[in-house]
Amino acid sequence: MTNTRLLALFGAVAVLTGGGAYFYSHRSPAPDQMAVIALPAPAWKLMDLDGREVSSDQFKGKVVVVDFWATWCPPCVEEIPGYVALQKKYGPAGLIIVGVSLDRKGPEHVKKFTEANAMNYTVVMGDEEVVGAFGGIEAIPTTFLINRNGRIVHQKTGAMTHDEYEQLVKRALL
Repeated sequence: MTNTRLLALFGAVAVLTGGGAYFYSHRSPAPDQMAVIALPAPAWKLMDLDGREVSSDQFKGKVVVVDFWATWCPPCVEEIPGYVALQKKYGPAGLIIVGVSLDRKGPEHVKKFTEANAMNYTVVMGDEEVVGAFGGIEAIPTTFLINRNGRIVHQKTGAMTHDEYEQLVKRALL
């Protein structure tokens, strides 16, 4: 089966199962297989789970992890404890984690989920505009690591072990 047909199949399954237009990826690629991009990160403005505007401008000079995810995505959910630990450990050093929820059930649903999972980082509701600004998201989780200069230095699609991702974050914080 071709990659295009496989993507269409996964997309159809996601839609039929209530997952929306995005499917989740089971891949856990090695760090040396990750794309090193170093392109300027797009500017964005989204609403958090309490209806307040959150903007990329708020995070200038910080290392930012932008994680596109959903509550119905098993690999996304598996990564949450790692992001909680990273925010706790490296937040004082300038790390900001932003979870961009692609859930279609709305912010109330996502807020209940974040509270139940003790998510200690910013969570916003994504939209097609931000997905497009980041070049399109074909699978979730898709995560971008942005350095203090506002450049994307790493992108991954699929889950990655906490230890592998922590090494990338530590390098970006230097």
